[in-house]
Amino acid sequence: MASHRKSRPSGTRAAGIRTPALATAALTSMALFSQTAEAAPPEDGKPSLEEVEKKVDALYRQAESATEKYNAAKERTGKQRKQVDTLLDDVARRTDRLNTAREELGSFAAAQYRTGAAAPDTATFLLADSPQDYFDQTQLMSRLTSRQKDAVDDYVTQQSATMEKRQEAARSLETLTETQDDLKTAKTTVQTKLASARELLSQLTAAEKARLAAIEKRQEEEAARKAAELAKQQAAAADQADQETSSSSASAGSAAGSAYATKAAKAIAFARAQIGKPYVWGATGPGSYDCSGLSQAAWKAAGVSLPRTTYDQVNAGTTVPLADARPGDLVFFYDDVSHVGIYIGDGMMIHAPKPGAYVREESIYYGGESIIHSVVRPA
Repeated sequence: MASHRKSRPSGTRAAGIRTPALATAALTSMALFSQTAEAAPPEDGKPSLEEVEKKVDALYRQAESATEKYNAAKERTGKQRKQVDTLLDDVARRTDRLNTAREELGSFAAAQYRTGAAAPDTATFLLADSPQDYFDQTQLMSRLTSRQKDAVDDYVTQQSATMEKRQEAARSLETLTETQDDLKTAKTTVQTKLASARELLSQLTAAEKARLAAIEKRQEEEAARKAAELAKQQAAAADQADQETSSSSASAGSAAGSAYATKAAKAIAFARAQIGKPYVWGATGPGSYDCSGLSQAAWKAAGVSLPRTTYDQVNAGTTVPLADARPGDLVFFYDDVSHVGIYIGDGMMIHAPKPGAYVREESIYYGGESIIHSVVRPA
């Protein structure tokens, strides 16, 4: 969703590589959209291991992107359903008032009929599609008493208001239906991508999975190296800032930093307590999470309300350069801002990585230098 994107920070952009763990986890890494040339297929026509890995990576990334679209549609659906329910309740109340006004007019007509003074126009009015037009054409109002005129005015007002609310409810129902269609589409996309990934994984041999484990080991080592480099950069920047800052301004800055650090510590403690729980798309806890569900729940534990989706969370704070990232900051990934992790310092984060994985600590460089979108300080 381009409308939700922020401009990238001017500071250094991070690099990343894939996550630690099992060989199958390497297949599900989120390093997508790297459209590198695929290796030539083997002579037997079976895709190479590299090709399978790229395809599975792509499928899981697409599934995660669809998950955030699902989350957004689900949130809109909830809000719109409440709006529709409110409108329908209002229509019901107005319909009751309209019926009461109609009954009052009917009682005037019946009384006039019994006394022989009924105006035939009154009965015709009660059956008219547009009472106000009927009044204008027949000048019925000139033959009614003051009390009857008040009743007619009330009826016309109630009828107009009821029709307006019915139209508004109809429009809201149409919008709700469209959003529900978006929700179903996103859900189908997630399920389809996951099924395709599982099918590809099922075709791998034990030897191929072992080869992937070796590749992943090298990637893990590279991630650790990059995380260590970032930690050194941040430590050097902090030392320089301490030297250049006067004691008075440092005191004010320290107070603000301390308040943030307190909240961040609560958010991180919550996130760390979720380590080992499964990634489940669309989940917000307590037994499972997707990436934005975890970041939302962690900061809620610190007393800060975040929106549900990554598309909105990226706008719910102050963007800072990666080199200035502090524990508690949110690190967003990919051009479509479809993944988020909670920074814990030293180039590491806690996040719900992807389908088939579990909440864990991991280098922010897990997927390649190009995938980090921005860093946001939410409080």
